[in-house]
Amino acid sequence: MKKIIISNFKMNTTPSEMKTYSMALATKTSESKNQIIVCPPFTHLSVAKQFLDGSKICLGAQNVSDAEKGAYTGEISASMLKDLGVEYVIVGHSERRSKFKETDRLVNRKIKTALSCGLKVILCIGEDLATRDAKQAGAFVKKQLDDALKGIYENELEGVIIAYEPIWAIGTGKTAQVKDIQKMVELIRKEIGYLYSEKSGEQINVVYGGSIDIKNYKKIISLPCLNGALIGGASLNVDNFAVIARENY
Repeated sequence: MKKIIISNFKMNTTPSEMKTYSMALATKTSESKNQIIVCPPFTHLSVAKQFLDGSKICLGAQNVSDAEKGAYTGEISASMLKDLGVEYVIVGHSERRSKFKETDRLVNRKIKTALSCGLKVILCIGEDLATRDAKQAGAFVKKQLDDALKGIYENELEGVIIAYEPIWAIGTGKTAQVKDIQKMVELIRKEIGYLYSEKSGEQINVVYGGSIDIKNYKKIISLPCLNGALIGGASLNVDNFAVIARENY
C-alpha cells in the first residue's frame, strides 16, 4: 500500500549538507511508490528544490506565518514558500506549541493562510504525558482538531494531512503501543466524521510521528489505519530514511 513518508529535519544540518542529502535521497528512492515529503529548515529550501527537481520527492517547510505580508521581522509567509516551490507546510508541531507558545487559534489562522495560498498542510496534534496519564488524551486531541479546523471547509480537507504525534514520544525513544495508535487514529477519523462527514473521516490522511526509527518503522507504518509517518531525527540519516521511504507497505 502506498504511504506518505515525511521527514522533519528540525533545526539540523546546513544548506551544503542538504545538497548532498537531496542528491542521495533522489537516487536512493527513485523506484519508491510512496509519497515522500522532505521538510528541511527554511535556509535549505532553495537548495533542496534545485537538487530534488526532477524527482518525485515533494518539498515541505517546517512552519509558516499566519500573516501574508507586512512588518513581521523574521517570519516567512505562505506566498514566499509557494514561490520557492514548497508544496507542504508543517503546522502546530508540539515544539512550536510548547517552546513558542503557539495556540490552537494561531494554528487555525496558519492553516487558513497556507491553504489560501495553495499550500498543503501537515497538522500536528497530540497529548503530553500528564494528559495521557490523566486519561484525557482523547478529549485533548478532539479539542485540538476542533479548534485547528474551525472554519475549514470540507473540500479543503484534501489539502490536510493529520500527524498524530504524542508529545511524550517525540525524541524520547518511546513510541505509542500499536493498540493505542489504532485507538487514537480511530478517534481522529470519527471526529473528522462528526465535524464533516463519514466519508471525510475515512478519506483524511493520518500519519504517526514519535521516535520512529530504522528498527521500529515497519510495525507502525504498515498499520492499515495509518497513511504513513512523520519522521524526525531518524530522517537525518539519508540511508536509513531512504530504506523507510522506499519500503513496500
